[in-house]
Amino acid sequence: MADAARSFEIIGAPFDGAATLGYPGSRYAPDRIRQQLGWITQRVEAGAVFSLETGALHDAPRIIDGGDAHVVGHDLQATLAHTSARVSESVRSGNVPILLGGDDCFLFAGTKGLHDATDGTVGVIHFDAHLDVMDRNEQQGTHSQSSGMRRSLELERARTEHSIQVGLRHFNFPSSHDYLQRSGLARITATEFDAIGTAAAVERILARTDGADHVHLSFDIDAIDPAHAPGAGALEPGGLTSRQAIDTIMALAPHCDSFAVTEVNPMTDHQDMTATLAAYLCYYFAVFGRRRAEG
Repeated sequence: MADAARSFEIIGAPFDGAATLGYPGSRYAPDRIRQQLGWITQRVEAGAVFSLETGALHDAPRIIDGGDAHVVGHDLQATLAHTSARVSESVRSGNVPILLGGDDCFLFAGTKGLHDATDGTVGVIHFDAHLDVMDRNEQQGTHSQSSGMRRSLELERARTEHSIQVGLRHFNFPSSHDYLQRSGLARITATEFDAIGTAAAVERILARTDGADHVHLSFDIDAIDPAHAPGAGALEPGGLTSRQAIDTIMALAPHCDSFAVTEVNPMTDHQDMTATLAAYLCYYFAVFGRRRAEG
C-alpha cells in the first residue's frame, strides 16, 4: 500500500563559495527559483492543479517554505554542516526536503542530511554534466563543487551499487576514470540518454537504485543543454533537453526521499529561463512525488 501524501519543504542554500571553477553567482538562485515557483503555484484552485501531461486534476502538493539554511560566506565546512543539519531536520519533521542551491557542493549536504536523519542504506541519483568525484586538488580542496559525489558515497550507509550519474559528457580527469573503474559507479551519459530515450533511462535508473532504503535525487542544472538552461555554473553543450529533464523527474519523484537543484546562476541567466526551469523541476517533483512509490 502506498504511503500517505507527503509534504515538501523548500530550503534555500544561498552560497557559491565552493564554485572555485566556473561562474560564481548561484548564491542568488534560491530567491529567483522561489519567485518563479510562485508563478507556477498560483494556478492551484480548491486544492487541485490541472496537469496537461496527464490530462487529469491532481491534488496540489503541500509545499512549505522553510527559509534558508544558515550559510557562512567564508566557511565552506560550516555551511555544509549547517545545511545538512537543516535537511536532516526537515526529514525528521516528516517532510521531503527540496534544497535550492547554491553551487553543487550541496550535492553532499543533501545526501548527508538524508543519510543522517534515516536508518538503512542511501542511494544517490546525480544529474550533472560533470562527474564530481574529485578527491582533492590545490584550487578546490576536498569539498568543492567537484567533489560532491565522491564525498557522498563515502558516508557510512551510502551505497555506490545503488547510485547512478546521468547526463555526463565531454572530458574529465584521468584520476576520475580510475575512480569510476575502482568504484563501479554507474552512469548514463548524455549521448546514451538521447540514444535510448527517457523511458529506458528511467528504467535503468530505477533498476540501479532498487534495494536502497532511501534515495537522494540531486540535479545540477548543467545536466541540461545550455540552449535550454543558459544560466548555469558551467556551459556544456550537448546536454539533456528541458523536456527530457521534466519527464524524468516526473517518473523518478515517487521513488525519492529528497531533492536538490544546484548551480542555477541568475547572473548569467537569460530572462529567468533557467530559474523557471528549475522551479518547474521542483514542482513536478512535488506533484508527482506526492505519494511514495511502493517498495
